Amino acid sequence: MTKENKMGVMTIKKLIVTMSLPMMISMMVQALYNVVDSIFVSQINEEALTAVTLAFPMQNLMIALAAGTGVGVNALLSRSLGEKKFDKSDSAANASLLLTVFNYILFLIIGIFFTGSFIASQTQNPVIHQYGATYLSIICCCSIFLFFQVTFERLLQSTGRTVFSMISQASGAITNIIFDPVFIFGLGPFPAMGVAGAAYATILGQLVGSLIGFYSNIHYNKDIRLSVKSILRPDFQTIKEIYYVGIPSILMMSIGSAMTYMMNRILESFSSTATAVFGVYFKLQSFFFMPVFGLNNGLIPVLAYNYGARNKARIIEALKFAIILAVSIMVVGMATFLAIPQVLLGFFTASDNMLLMGIPALRIISLSFPLAGLCIAMGSIFQAFSKSIYSLAISVGRQLLVLIPVAWLLSKTGSLDLVWCAFPIAELSSLLLSSYFFRKLYRQTVSIL
Repeated sequence: MTKENKMGVMTIKKLIVTMSLPMMISMMVQALYNVVDSIFVSQINEEALTAVTLAFPMQNLMIALAAGTGVGVNALLSRSLGEKKFDKSDSAANASLLLTVFNYILFLIIGIFFTGSFIASQTQNPVIHQYGATYLSIICCCSIFLFFQVTFERLLQSTGRTVFSMISQASGAITNIIFDPVFIFGLGPFPAMGVAGAAYATILGQLVGSLIGFYSNIHYNKDIRLSVKSILRPDFQTIKEIYYVGIPSILMMSIGSAMTYMMNRILESFSSTATAVFGVYFKLQSFFFMPVFGLNNGLIPVLAYNYGARNKARIIEALKFAIILAVSIMVVGMATFLAIPQVLLGFFTASDNMLLMGIPALRIISLSFPLAGLCIAMGSIFQAFSKSIYSLAISVGRQLLVLIPVAWLLSKTGSLDLVWCAFPIAELSSLLLSSYFFRKLYRQTVSIL
């Protein structure tokens, strides 16, 4: 007799903690190495820090494709396990590996032909352009390791083995942290590579993470069966179902790339320092957003499994508990940004000019954090119940229909501080739309179980 998966029997609070905590920790480590990466780059000069900021939209697009595909796999695989359809869960797992290769080929082409023009579209500074094009071309051309790392971690998350996912991600992050100063500044036998060194350290970390993820799936993930034959002969109906959920998630996360790209261009009209401040903010806010996303990733398979098992009480309890946790984390984030913005900026060798711009920026933007935590927690039900189109609509509304137009209009006043006000305004609109879709989906699904 098949043993019941823990997502159907473990107490909800313990289940969410055991599912989410490893991912929250690993994402905190992920946030740490993103911050450390920028801290070391900022020690080269402010132009190097700005260049990495300009490369971020393309990096985020890469992560969006990997993670969005993973969301589709996650939802289908977890739901199939809950319904005891094991052939379907195996098909989803094997299809994900083939899709990983196709995703990499796309960014290999971008890395070879388009990174220079992408950076040039955001700055006219030749030093920033050189730094940015060098960094981004390495990241794109070697992105195969990123795609496999994300895929293997998603397979582990889908079956509740989040500890192994945490080990994979944390190992990659720690590797990056260790080799950042080694490659950037040239320690021991290694030459000083500057910004290129930061890119190579990132790639090395992704390689380590992908190898650990592969080993963990082969030896410890007994709920799925991977085979070369199944990978090379995919079930196209399974791929269709993966992308039914995955494409809205990919688009939703890709909107973040479009938003940061357009914000970079708006801020460049003030100065490259303003763009650098925006980049620093994005690194710092990940300390609080990443744990909430980790909570969200742990919650999705719990909701999907119990929806497949038709267990209404466990779904309701899971949602309530996750919302409380998410909002609490973001309140702590807001308090930190309000209290010590100068300390946070000081980690990035901030000049007096950067401090002048950055202190009000961090304080104003942080007012949106609790609202964002609530929206992220509510949005988990959209992905778990294959309604990612709602998340897409919310993300489009917040980032493209509200944030960017409001930021652009406020930039015309000539006040940089007013531009930052666009963030809380956009988050408030997101909360209103999230609440509407949440109530609608809840009535259509959970309330009738």
